[in-house]
Amino acid sequence: MDVFIGRQPIFNIDEEVVAYELLYRNQNINAFPNTAPDAATVDVLVNYFLSMGIKEVTKGKPGFINFTENLLMSNVIEFINPSKIVIEILENVPITKELVDRVIELKEIGFKIALDDFVLNKDVVHYDEIFEHTDYIKVDFLSTPLLERMEIENRIKQSYPHIQLLAEKVETRNQFDVAKHSGYSLFQGYFFEQPQIIKSTDIPLNTLQYFQVISLLKDEEPDINLIAENIERDISLSYKLLQIINETNKRQKSKVRSIKQAILLLGLTELRKLIYLLAMREGELKNHTDVFNELVRTSLLRAKICELLAKNNRQENYSEYFLVGLFSLIDSLLKRPMDVILEKLPFSDEVADTISGVETEMTPYLELSIALSKMDWDNIERLKPQLGVDNEKTEAIYNEAAIWTEKSM
Repeated sequence: MDVFIGRQPIFNIDEEVVAYELLYRNQNINAFPNTAPDAATVDVLVNYFLSMGIKEVTKGKPGFINFTENLLMSNVIEFINPSKIVIEILENVPITKELVDRVIELKEIGFKIALDDFVLNKDVVHYDEIFEHTDYIKVDFLSTPLLERMEIENRIKQSYPHIQLLAEKVETRNQFDVAKHSGYSLFQGYFFEQPQIIKSTDIPLNTLQYFQVISLLKDEEPDINLIAENIERDISLSYKLLQIINETNKRQKSKVRSIKQAILLLGLTELRKLIYLLAMREGELKNHTDVFNELVRTSLLRAKICELLAKNNRQENYSEYFLVGLFSLIDSLLKRPMDVILEKLPFSDEVADTISGVETEMTPYLELSIALSKMDWDNIERLKPQLGVDNEKTEAIYNEAAIWTEKSM
């Protein structure tokens, strides 16, 4: 399934890229589609953090993302790494005492705040409070009248020097020069670069397993084993969970050996936030092709065969064998090089090596799972002795894995 995101660079006074504004796109056309604002922002967040990845979209620089009043007040934001985004409060969000209180909470967490398409409104009484906690004010240089612009510039420069003024819709060298001399330190617009559209591939969620996880998380004392079992049946949810672990545990560099361990590392509170974020986007993504479904089915089948073979041979780390099978086709699902994908996943060296084709102790298990999924009898006969399984045991393992896979689809 193709996913898109728009990206326009933000420059400093030396014309160096320091950040990007991230824009919702649902096709390879450089225009905002007719989509509800909440859904648009959630789609940008999922694509930025989970489908495409921060490194690919912004090269590690912060992403400015529009937030509606509804999303600002929700706990979706708390799922996000504060160092990776700037929260843009849309111009139609009323500046109320409730908004100021929420902004203070977000600043305490570590977020930076921008006011988008800002104009002064004499009826607003909370400007001083919101300005104290604002990092950026974006002014539309194309459509804001000169006197209104000057009023904003003078007020900010005199009373709130900590706020950086960002001139957007800068379309000429003259506008850029005027903005610089007016006290702006950041710039965005067609004079520098039009928005680019980045295209990537995402794996749609398995609706059955996804809603099972939602149901289990609602229990007073959620059963982590059951939650892990359901996530294991959904390669999309497994992949997104492991990406989050990789991003949030970079300092500890924890190697994940099972989906259950990933859940314990993340914690149920953070897992709920992840599920909530995905729930807000779920209705948008239903484009499953026959090829995609077969790749998912084969991945699940391989995973279960690897796990059952490992259990049969008393391998204590049988959960890692499951991961090897589950992610053995992730490059085909995401249409990206395997080495690029594995950089984003917190696997042990042995798991990563096996998936990428390096010979390891796990390799024969993966090879037999591949042979069984293809009914490749020559390789099945070659690999059975290596793993100490006869015809009867091999058939039993395949049948159990096939039944489990069909129940998971």
